[in-house]
Amino acid sequence: MTIADVKQLILMCVTMQLESVVRWHDDGPGEACGCAHDEISPVTLKHLAEEEHRANFLLWHVEDEARRRDVGDDVIAQCKRDIDKLNQRRNDLIEKIDANLTAMIEPLLPEDTPEAYNTETIGSVLDRLSIICLKIYHMDEQMKRSDAGPEHVETCGRKLSVLARQHQDLVGSVMGLLDEYDAGLKRPRVYFQFKMYNDPQLNPALYAPSQRD
Repeated sequence: MTIADVKQLILMCVTMQLESVVRWHDDGPGEACGCAHDEISPVTLKHLAEEEHRANFLLWHVEDEARRRDVGDDVIAQCKRDIDKLNQRRNDLIEKIDANLTAMIEPLLPEDTPEAYNTETIGSVLDRLSIICLKIYHMDEQMKRSDAGPEHVETCGRKLSVLARQHQDLVGSVMGLLDEYDAGLKRPRVYFQFKMYNDPQLNPALYAPSQRD
């Protein structure tokens, strides 16, 4: 394994995101693979990236439903619970992606690599790329609406161009970061978000309902 191999692995994950977002809109996202995530390997990383992308795909469409005005409060409440659950899964998978990548990259670093870190992890960038893929798909969908006027189509076309550039720039940034790792300028690190609102031990609305009363 070399940094060049890691680059190819990340590019494969990016290609997976672009291709699957189209396929899933046609055939549905299916179920998560259920693979074990404790093995450090390219195969594990690809599975993690796909599951994280699937979580974003599902989250996007639940967020759409949560903004409907023609359904009852019970539907919106269920959407909120689904959003919380999917967001937690998404964050957990980002951390697992970073843990897998860090374990693969650390042995490749020069011995004198300083304790210098990037502001954003590769797992976080893959998450942003996943979301941009969804935006690109849906913005393109808006451009093709038969019931929309030319101004709407033109506006969406401009936004689509910006999204494509953002996607390109983010991929380039990841490749640049990997070059910095290869040159011994920085180290990867896993940053844990320690989400509190879903934890019954940390959210006072869950562990101390009597206090609200």
